[in-house]
Amino acid sequence: MPETRPKTPRKNAPRLRDGVMKRGNTWSYVIRVKDPETGISKPRWVGGFATEQDVKAARDEARVNARKGQYIDRNSITLAAYLDQWLEAHAVEVKPKTLQDYRHLINRHVRPHIGDLRLQAITPARITKLYRELTASGGRDGAGLSPRTVEYVHAVLRKAFRDAVVVDQLLPSNPVERAKRPRKGHSESGQVWTPAQLRTFLDTARQHRLFAFYRLAAYTGARRGELLNLRWHDINLDPGEVSITGSAAVITGQRIEGTTKSGRSRTVSIDADTVEVLRDHRKRQAGEELKVGPEWRGIGDYVFSTAWGEPIHPDTVSSLMTTLINIHNDQRDEALPHARLHDLRHVHATTLLLAGVPVHVVAARLGHADPSITLRVYAHVISDQLTEAADIFARAIAATV
Repeated sequence: MPETRPKTPRKNAPRLRDGVMKRGNTWSYVIRVKDPETGISKPRWVGGFATEQDVKAARDEARVNARKGQYIDRNSITLAAYLDQWLEAHAVEVKPKTLQDYRHLINRHVRPHIGDLRLQAITPARITKLYRELTASGGRDGAGLSPRTVEYVHAVLRKAFRDAVVVDQLLPSNPVERAKRPRKGHSESGQVWTPAQLRTFLDTARQHRLFAFYRLAAYTGARRGELLNLRWHDINLDPGEVSITGSAAVITGQRIEGTTKSGRSRTVSIDADTVEVLRDHRKRQAGEELKVGPEWRGIGDYVFSTAWGEPIHPDTVSSLMTTLINIHNDQRDEALPHARLHDLRHVHATTLLLAGVPVHVVAARLGHADPSITLRVYAHVISDQLTEAADIFARAIAATV
């Protein structure tokens, strides 16, 4: 029998030491991971680390996660590629307008800054840095973004990274949850019209064919899209009720109709004067249809339509409100402060809360899914009520003496 000599390692061959090995110019580690279904332990190689220190730190973290049953295989997908997949998956779950907002925030504020980074390489510190960059120069012409916009970016990233952890199992934890974001001011800290200012605006709007729209917006607190989605069968003028069942928006030039923001319908009561305003509006609309004749384009029985019967574009009523305010200010000495259409909703809520209407009743009228939303949005109004609560209680007890 020929003599068998023991094999000797090749000169300069890579050597594995405590699960770590250098291959060429990069480092790799190997750990054993138990398959949760079979219970069989198998090796997992991970490479591409620049230094021995980096590979050992990654090895140690992987070992801990493997012992906990939380090991995540290395994946080279970038954040931009993952967000594209995430948006596509959510297209069937969220409203088109919400999806459009997500896509805008990602494409404008996330992709240019960290889109090329590997998803698994993003840390809480890098997310925090993103928020600082957006706050300093993330807007148009290098202007900083408002804390509220940065908060929207944070909300979208938090949802996406949460799915990367829970649904796709690409991450062991959500780095966005541990990121630090800028402090934001109160979301509703701006000036709200007084009841007298609202009456002044409505007096100016009374001469316009869409006066009923602004009256109903102010007296119900309904959202713009909810009002533009109304059909006449949604309004019962005898008891004075409006059924809000959906919302309308225009996305990339196409009108989209869907559910309300909360996904639930609601019925809102209206006062007798508002009922008469709607009766007059319906008569005016019927007169317009007779005047237009065969060219009438109304096919959906919309409460608010153009003079030709077509659905109104949402931007029309928003810009018209600015026009009406400017008309008033050009003709009167006492100017109205600028306000957005959405501010009519805030006037409605604020007036009711200051009048002592219970929060849960206001929440129901506004279509908030939970009264806690109303409490958060209108905390400054409720705080004013709390200040007066002691005096109200004392007066009530004194009245019994």
